[in-house]
Amino acid sequence: MKVVISHRLHDNGMKVLEDANAQVAITNDGNPKIMLPELLDAEGLIIRIGSIDRETMLQAKNLKVIGRPGVGVDDVDVKTATELGIPVVIAPGANTRSVAEHAFALMFACAKDIVRSDNEMRKGNFAIRSSYKAYELNHKTLALIGYGRIGSILAQMSKAIGMNVKVYDPFVKQGTIEQEGYIYCTELDDVIRDSHVISIHVPLTNETRNLIGEHEFSLMNEHTILINCARGEVIDEPVLTKVLQEGKIHSAGLDVFACEPVDINSPLFQLDNVIVSPHMAGQTKEAASGVATMAAEGVVAVINGEKWPYVCNPEAYNHPRWNK
Repeated sequence: MKVVISHRLHDNGMKVLEDANAQVAITNDGNPKIMLPELLDAEGLIIRIGSIDRETMLQAKNLKVIGRPGVGVDDVDVKTATELGIPVVIAPGANTRSVAEHAFALMFACAKDIVRSDNEMRKGNFAIRSSYKAYELNHKTLALIGYGRIGSILAQMSKAIGMNVKVYDPFVKQGTIEQEGYIYCTELDDVIRDSHVISIHVPLTNETRNLIGEHEFSLMNEHTILINCARGEVIDEPVLTKVLQEGKIHSAGLDVFACEPVDINSPLFQLDNVIVSPHMAGQTKEAASGVATMAAEGVVAVINGEKWPYVCNPEAYNHPRWNK
């Protein structure tokens, strides 16, 4: 079997492919046009960073499976994959804890004004200690936009330090939220209003693109911290930049951006009330090993004719190619 990888996986994931005697081609580029020559005779593709479109899939006639070491599939044409009977393997839960902890860390870093204080102290500005921008999180309110695996763990950690938790997720039942002692909000406006920290945990879809825009920012105030470890395009980034420039919210902690890799000359990166990290929330040693191993195992299994359960499009198994 031949498997194309956009970028090298964690060693444990590579070992899965090695043990399966797979012929591995690493393109070091996730551009479909760059990957295409290798994909022409490949049975599997694993995308760490990059995308795969309809045109490329139609030309890669031997392709049986696409793997994602994570759960985000916004850069995969899932509709075409399903049409062609190609399961898209994901790694649910493998990096859940890591992402939740990263969001928690960003929340604390923003609330305690850690990065700005560090930068100023290194300049000799000891007086930064009296700027009083830092505040306590005890008894403050966390608003979760999305209550999947990651959101639920962040809620547990936040409740443990004395925070109140509000949740907005139309796909989760009110009773599920309230039995945990959290407040259930039926409207996005209600979860945002009067919250101190807002953390986003939704996938990127047509419905969630620019979910947080001018109107939503108008409901925030100078004490609001915005955390995003989901997808950059869920927030209207130019509006976020303007709001931060004008000091209309306290700060933002961002692990994801509308364009990645990022343009460091963007006005967003000139601000001292935003803390950034390079889409690394799910890149701890434990998580990187888990998602790589799970994705590789799934890709190998599908190539060998197994109906691997961890796919985002189980409908692909209804394709005639699976009934031979």
